[in-house]
Amino acid sequence: MPTLTVPINQSNINLDTSGVAGFFGGDEAISAMATVHLYRGRRWLGWYNSPGSYIVAKKFGQLANSRFWDGLFPGPNLTPAEVFGLDGKPGPRYWGVLSGTDMPAGHLAYLVVQKTKEVEEVVILGGRETIPLTVTIIDVGDVMLKHSDQAPVMSIHHALLAAIPITINLATCVLCAASGDWLAFALILLGVISGGTSCFVIGSARLDFLAGVKEPSPGTPPADGLLLMRNDVVIIRGAEKDVNPITKGKFVLRMNDGPEYRRIGLCSLLLLAQFLLQLLFIPQASTFGQIMFISSVAASWTYNSFLSSLEPEKIQLDILWKALDNPRLLKFGLKNRAAQAVFACLVLGDGPQRPSVDFKPKKILQRFISNDTRVWNVWRDKVAEQLENNKEEKSFNLSSRDLQGFTDHERALLESLLRNADDAYRGYQEQVHKISDNSYISEKQVPRSDFFVQSRV
Repeated sequence: MPTLTVPINQSNINLDTSGVAGFFGGDEAISAMATVHLYRGRRWLGWYNSPGSYIVAKKFGQLANSRFWDGLFPGPNLTPAEVFGLDGKPGPRYWGVLSGTDMPAGHLAYLVVQKTKEVEEVVILGGRETIPLTVTIIDVGDVMLKHSDQAPVMSIHHALLAAIPITINLATCVLCAASGDWLAFALILLGVISGGTSCFVIGSARLDFLAGVKEPSPGTPPADGLLLMRNDVVIIRGAEKDVNPITKGKFVLRMNDGPEYRRIGLCSLLLLAQFLLQLLFIPQASTFGQIMFISSVAASWTYNSFLSSLEPEKIQLDILWKALDNPRLLKFGLKNRAAQAVFACLVLGDGPQRPSVDFKPKKILQRFISNDTRVWNVWRDKVAEQLENNKEEKSFNLSSRDLQGFTDHERALLESLLRNADDAYRGYQEQVHKISDNSYISEKQVPRSDFFVQSRV
């Protein structure tokens, strides 16, 4: 059989590319593999000689759960969702202001917080400026999560881009065969087969939601609550079953061979074999074969880098937001903690509550500002009193009798804090038409109460 004559093969140059085979590009390969569940159809597009096979084998081999696999790939036995970055990020603390629930939220709450950072805030003017603070409102409607594959179909453009490294890898195989370098041909083909097989097997898992408690007990109060960060607060308003996916839900990957995940273990073993064989035999290939090998690896690394740039967290967030039926987001900027606390009380008081719920603003004020001093105690009492009354106009002024026993310094501080509360109330009145707009909420949503209705002027 005639072979292609390549002059460079007559030289004594050895590129020594064995180190490239298993270590270079490992992080990009792992990031690329993490996108395999975020697009339907992506599992069919892994047929290329990806670099970093040793790093990938070590990472995903830890999924296989038995004494044999633990010895071969030592490390913690994480869940598939954690290994692929679909779970494991700690969320903020969630406090249900009506139910009393107080717990750390999980990965989906973390994604929700990232979503709020994309929203442009409306600044509430007035008040003493200390540090920038925000209050974001999420109104969750009647969420009906479908327990099916949640990932979107991969776009035509992404599929066409995947064809580039696949084509280049196949072309390098053909050129190596044509030049008579069957060793380089076999090693590149081994990388294509092991990469494609691993991508297909790992990508066969189904992305789904575990939504927490689907049907809360009868009489459960609305789950209106707060996601608490250091400077920012996210208010979630909605029924218990609709808020649960955010506070208690998580992404899961359904794999048929769990809990041992032998198929993933075998794929990791194949990737490890690829690394060892390429490490040993690539230096024995011709110079032209080594150039073809580097070309296949370079094309694969470039495509992996592109997949890494797709920001898996953003894709997860898009999937989550679509599953939640695109809830509305409103974000407001406040200038100090006192104003933030009052504004949050006003928003929660206008939430989709049941009339029987005993809403206590003072508990929220205490949660925001726990200082146990005379000034703060009087401030909380005065603000809570005004928020609980049904008068059309709120008054945050203290009489001279109320100020008896305070030093001049304490009086100045208390008056300043009450002005902050008044500024927050005035700002809320200007935005109440947006905050109380419930035209988007499903008819199944519980009606809003009359709390603060008389103050809407």
